[in-house]
Amino acid sequence: MSSESKKQETLDAFEFRHATKEFDPNKKISEEDFRYILEAGRLSPSSVGYEPWKFVIVQNESLRRKLREVSWGAQGQLPTASHFMLILARTIKDTKYDSEYVRDQMLNVKQIPEDIFEQMLVRYKSFQEHDLNLLENERTMLDWAGKQTYIALANMMTAAALIGIDSCPIEGFDFDKVQKILSEEGLLEDGHLAISVMAAFGYRAREPRPKTRKQLEDIVQWVN
Repeated sequence: MSSESKKQETLDAFEFRHATKEFDPNKKISEEDFRYILEAGRLSPSSVGYEPWKFVIVQNESLRRKLREVSWGAQGQLPTASHFMLILARTIKDTKYDSEYVRDQMLNVKQIPEDIFEQMLVRYKSFQEHDLNLLENERTMLDWAGKQTYIALANMMTAAALIGIDSCPIEGFDFDKVQKILSEEGLLEDGHLAISVMAAFGYRAREPRPKTRKQLEDIVQWVN
């Protein structure tokens, strides 16, 4: 495929994608296709390579009903989506520069030599304490981790659109009530995880209205 064809295919996928409010409940995503979507999330970039996310796929009808009661933005999606995903972000217990999670991530996952990692810790400490003032409170750190999860979310939605699968990102939920439900279900790893965003995947029940966006010149400024 030529570069021009690839560019057009990508833009066509963005034109195709829309925030699907209701899916066809009779159409299910194949295991192979959904694994491909998850791989797009797994391979996504994150700040300093922390990968501070976990993708929880909720297919249990009882749990979906519980979540629907506290998720005003997922009323149409929870009952109809082929796959419903909770994207969890790692809390300060894992994302603080000197945590065991960070050490394991750098030494064992990224396979960075320990002497180099010790040098990197100095930079990570300064980055969190001063550059972005992330250590002001636990919510600041959670919001920073949450920003990383949105990169994975966007990549998964684009990957889905490229093969004709619909999706919808969802922020319309009561954070504390969702947290309570997930804690009771044992899904938060004893406070190491928190809900960041939800995402529904499946096949649209009906065609959407035409896509509308601002013009490129209204949102781009060049500084030469």
